[in-house]
Amino acid sequence: MPGEHNINLTDFLTHQYLCEAMTAREIQTLLDFTEEVKFKKNAIIADIGEVGEALYFVVEGEAALLLEAEGATVEIGRAKKGGMIGSMSFFDRQPRSVRIVSLADNTRLIRLSRVMYRRLRVEHPFIAVNLLEDAVVSLDALFRSVSQDVAQFSRYVYGGKFR
Repeated sequence: MPGEHNINLTDFLTHQYLCEAMTAREIQTLLDFTEEVKFKKNAIIADIGEVGEALYFVVEGEAALLLEAEGATVEIGRAKKGGMIGSMSFFDRQPRSVRIVSLADNTRLIRLSRVMYRRLRVEHPFIAVNLLEDAVVSLDALFRSVSQDVAQFSRYVYGGKFR
């Protein structure tokens, strides 16, 4: 039933940072601009080299951010339930430097295309501002996580001394 999914997504979004300051009507408006997409385990959601044409929000499952380096694949981050993915390339319009892969069967995402975001930005600027804030918070969390990993690696390599 389409209505049943909509109610579930509305309830899901009501409890997310993205929608903290939004009314139920604004949350429904946001959903009207999005679509739900599903992925099987290990499916590529977005790939290295693509320019992001959509933002994604994890409803169920998890997604990994994978970096290809010297023939090896390194996980640099994860997006769990409630997380936003794809925002860096979406906003800066540069090719993706990571591959985004689903980690669970039936990974459910909400997808906001660039076209719909542009409409949302004009028709409902308050909702668009909330999206931008959520993107900043998501990118900040990723940056902090990667920074901590680099600092730990440096301590290991240099014996606690930074160069």
